[in-house]
This record gives sequence, structure tokens and C-alpha cells, in this order.
Amino acid sequence: MDWSSLSQAARDASFNNNLAVADSAEQIAERNAASAAVAPPLAALPYGETERQQWDLWPAENPEAPILVFIHGGYWQRNRRQDFFCMAEGARAMGWGFALCGYDLCPDVTLTGLTWQIHKALDWLSAHGGEHGMSGPVVLSGWSAGGHLAAMGAEHPAVSAAIAISGIFELGPLRDTYLNTALKLTDEEIAELSPIRRPVVQKPILVTYGSAELPALVQQSRDFHAYRSAHHAPGPLLPIPGAEHFSVLRALRQPDGALLRAAAELLK
Repeated sequence: MDWSSLSQAARDASFNNNLAVADSAEQIAERNAASAAVAPPLAALPYGETERQQWDLWPAENPEAPILVFIHGGYWQRNRRQDFFCMAEGARAMGWGFALCGYDLCPDVTLTGLTWQIHKALDWLSAHGGEHGMSGPVVLSGWSAGGHLAAMGAEHPAVSAAIAISGIFELGPLRDTYLNTALKLTDEEIAELSPIRRPVVQKPILVTYGSAELPALVQQSRDFHAYRSAHHAPGPLLPIPGAEHFSVLRALRQPDGALLRAAAELLK
């Protein structure tokens, strides 16, 4: 893709998943409805000062069981953790704990502030998870913008491994799209918050995407994995056959999904 030759409309469309997936509204409605039927066993637990800076926890029967942490997407400017409660289904079915991490949204906060909220949340989980029956190894996962936040959060010492699903790993192109109206990215943020520009995390990171996703997103995942591989960092690249940006989540949500099986392999 010759980014410099694209029109503004083409650049915007390169990252517009709702426009690219014909039934995106129906898939989102199904996920939200399924999540509304799921209640976490514990009341929301704050790790920060705002309503969004909260954890929802589903402890496993074994407090030492692995914990799948999930960070939702929405290009850092929409969605809420409550609409992803259904993502607990697969992890709970295989005996893992599950944890959902909320965060403040742009433009109410900068992307810098938002990104490091995830580290603040992981500080809390490391210090207090055991009090709530969750003291096992943490596998940090995230989808879309959450894939970016999972890659950044993998630097935290509490994280044993990570799963970056359909993420953004080079922020530079976003400044040329509609997304930057809320993000207001600076040169410093692009340099500091692009995982592909940071020192390589020498922990297992599974980089995954749907094979039917937008080419720009597919390339982001392939480039990030290639960058890690060039520095001998562990973790596979796993395309999910036929999946687009929304259906790719089924591989983590559904019991025995491909991403759940891969998550277990990361800890071996």
C-alpha cells in the first residue's frame, strides 16, 4: 500500500472496521446482549479515580489458576468493559480466572494517559488480586485498540504472556485518518506509544488477526510479529481463517476456541 498516494477517504476507510464489515452492527448487538446476561461474581473494583478505572473479576475455583485479562477495543475512544462480559465464557470453561480492565477514553484523556492506566491497573491486580482469589499467572489479552494496550502492557512485570488481537502497533498512519480527531497524536506519542518502536518484550506474545480483516490491520500484525521475530522474541503469528475484525473474537470467547488453546500454550 502506497500510503502517500491515498486520498483522505481511502486513508479513513483503511482503518474503518465498522464500514468494512457488513454485519458489524448485528455482531456488536449480539455481543452486547450476551454480555448483559452475564454478571461478574464480584462487585466492580476500582484501581483509579474514575468510574471507568475499574476491574471486573471472575475468580477460578483454583486461586492459582491462570488469569486471562481482557482489554476491550474501540480505537481508544468508545465502548465500555461491561459490553464484553461475554468474553469470560471461554476462559471460565477451561478453569481459568477472567478479568476485564476498564479505562478512560480519548479525548477526555490523552493516549499517553490512557496507555499507562493499564499499567496502573496491573499494579492493582498484582497487589490485590490474591485477596479476591486471583493469584495465578497473568495472560494479558486485548482486541483492536486493546491489542495495542496489551502489547504495551506486556512490559509490566506482572504479565507472564500476552495476546494481541487485531491490534495497532504503529500509530503513525492514524494521524492521517479520522481517528486523530479524538486522539490528537503528537510526534512524541507516536514514537513512545508504538509497540513496534519500543524495546522488544522478551515474553511470549501471540500476535493474531482475522484473515478477512482490512489489509492495513493485517499488515500491522504481520509487521509487529516480524519485528519481534527479528529480535528473537517468543510467540507465534496466528491468522484466524475467514474471520474479520468482529468475528475474530469468537476464537477467544468460545470454549475450546483457537485463541484459548494458544493462550494455554503460551504458559508452557
